[in-house]
Amino acid sequence: MVERDVAIKDAPDESIPFKYSITSYGTDFDVEGLVRRIERGDIYIPPFQRRFVWNQRQASRFVESLLLGLPVPGIFLSRDGESKLLVIDGQQRLWSLLFFYRGVFEPAKRQFALMTGLKSRFNGQTYGKLDPEDKRRLNDSIIHATVIRQNEPDDGHSSVYFVFERLNTGGTLLQPQEIRAALYHGPFNDLLHKLNMNRDWRSLFGREHSRRRDQELILRFLALYFRSERYQKPMKEFLNNFMGANRYLKCHSEAEISSSFEKTVRVINESVGSDAFKPKRTLNAAILDSVMVGVARNMDRINPSRLPEQYRRLLSNPEYQQVTETATTDDENLRRRLSLATAAFEDAL
Repeated sequence: MVERDVAIKDAPDESIPFKYSITSYGTDFDVEGLVRRIERGDIYIPPFQRRFVWNQRQASRFVESLLLGLPVPGIFLSRDGESKLLVIDGQQRLWSLLFFYRGVFEPAKRQFALMTGLKSRFNGQTYGKLDPEDKRRLNDSIIHATVIRQNEPDDGHSSVYFVFERLNTGGTLLQPQEIRAALYHGPFNDLLHKLNMNRDWRSLFGREHSRRRDQELILRFLALYFRSERYQKPMKEFLNNFMGANRYLKCHSEAEISSSFEKTVRVINESVGSDAFKPKRTLNAAILDSVMVGVARNMDRINPSRLPEQYRRLLSNPEYQQVTETATTDDENLRRRLSLATAAFEDAL
């Protein structure tokens, strides 16, 4: 199965409040304390698929700088609840320290000895082999952190989302669902990952997407199915709010979400087939969200043998074509396509 290009035709719709009220302060961590906090989970590093992009030489140079007493860039954290800190910027540096203290350079699954070629006496050194004085100097080295916490608006994390978007670690812009996976890590995010492995969904979408676009489309379906009446542009913010509100599965349970999603993708895959949502070969997110919501709303009355004809009739409707091709995240267009899709499958008996 090849990874298909996902055509999400929504225009950029970033919406930022006029201003935020954010508390920020600086604090200094000793390196040993940072490593202990990461291992305990008090400091949480987002587990992006491409989470560590430095090679061993880059990581070695960072550790060497600390051993030499040279200043290093600070890190950027967000307070997540009362006790945990989320890493917004600095994950490459923190992973490097963690790997060095553990003695294993995890990306290559080999011993982490400082690479030869460094211009110091630390060439080839591991943490365990450091002289007691050098080990103490590294343990006591200071890394400055800026910690932020959003006070207003009271949605909790929207400012952190925008900070994530603007800080480019590794030189690659983070995608919206990658940011959400970090910001709203927890049971709902874990469930999205699990649903993403569903066999029918994989048939409809294609191979797992390296940047989580498939998980974002699952989130989009769920948010519109459960809360379409609350939709307001921009789509990005609507999805952020839904994922944040249900982070711990308190609004909608795992059983409720799983049943709704799995039944919907099964009947669509078995009746319409893997080309569903792809009128022009690439996947159209507006067709996907409306067809899935329309089918889910009518699940008790769906007749699988009639579903293909209902689907073809819907896609040939000029009004439906218009609201799935242009301005797809506008409030009126989104509500109209959900209404058309719901009506299309109401008489499927």
